Amino acid sequence: MLFLLAVFVYSATASPMLIKHNSIWMLNLEALANHENYTIEFHPVEKRLSLKGNSSEWVFVVGFPYFLHDGKTESLSAPVYLEKDKVFAPAEETVKFFQKEFNKNITLDTIKNLVLFTDLPKAKPKPIIPQTSKKETAGTREVKTIVIDPGHGGKDPGALGKKSQEKDIVLSVAKLLKKKLTKEGFNVKLTREKDVFIELSQRANLANKWDGDLFISLHCNAVDGIERQKRTEGYHFYVLRAPESEEDKAIARRENKVASLYGDKEAKEELSPLEWFKLEARLEKYKQNSYMYTEELLNSFNNNGKIKQLGTGVGGAGFMVLVGALMPAVLVELGFITHPKDENYMNSAKGQEDLANRITKSIIEYKKAVNDYRKTLQH
Repeated sequence: MLFLLAVFVYSATASPMLIKHNSIWMLNLEALANHENYTIEFHPVEKRLSLKGNSSEWVFVVGFPYFLHDGKTESLSAPVYLEKDKVFAPAEETVKFFQKEFNKNITLDTIKNLVLFTDLPKAKPKPIIPQTSKKETAGTREVKTIVIDPGHGGKDPGALGKKSQEKDIVLSVAKLLKKKLTKEGFNVKLTREKDVFIELSQRANLANKWDGDLFISLHCNAVDGIERQKRTEGYHFYVLRAPESEEDKAIARRENKVASLYGDKEAKEELSPLEWFKLEARLEKYKQNSYMYTEELLNSFNNNGKIKQLGTGVGGAGFMVLVGALMPAVLVELGFITHPKDENYMNSAKGQEDLANRITKSIIEYKKAVNDYRKTLQH
């Protein structure tokens, strides 16, 4: 039987195949994937590396001692490490998983900094079972059903301004939004149509029950302290991803705390690293469409709006109301109820009409973008 031998050799100027970090040999995952011509995608904001073969996918996230192989979580003895824009994982453990994937014996030479591949007899390929679930094609479905979630309600007033409550503002905007979207031909569902309290987990469950194509949770932002309230204003949109700043974490905690305050004993204020890791894999197929819709929101709100943009206008955080929604989902902070100018505008009939118009436009443009993408797949 003939065995073929392939050896990685890197020059001094190339990225090393192996490095030692905290007394553990770490393997350059990109170089490993290149050997088998895998598709490599690195997302710098999330620090996530995705390696895709013909029938499998591997996902590693910097700082996490786990990885995903076709949706299954596998543990590592040390966290994934980033060195000079290259992602490394514990070498000995990682190659054990990839040996079976590549059908090759992989040997580490830590003295010469080499990785050797020896071809093994090819195993009989596993049959590929087509995925027929409707939700597997979330990015290519026609956008028909829009689920609007007016945050808070009933015994939960949400954030408080000098003369208004968050729960009232978002419900008014949601009702206007339903009327406008219905006229445009959308099927629109509200998680609440009156001043009642609905637990966070139930909001996403309702969206799933209604088979929504887009989930939008409406809120008003808030800060404490007189000086901060005077200067902090603007809209901000959030997608479900690991928080990028302490401020985003704090905002998510404030929104999530509502559930435990008002009777949801299983509610959490934050997700653990492992929960984030598993969640990211489950919602991967909806993420790009969430970003696509958020871009349309930004375009609509940036067009001569009375409420300013806060920072970049977009952030990521662990809002529990979005966690269970199996569809593209965005949380919209319309403005700061603690800022006099924002509060006055959000509390006025003119302001609410304007906000509803802008969200309506963003949904119409999002539908067009999805339809254009669907057309490209048909040709």
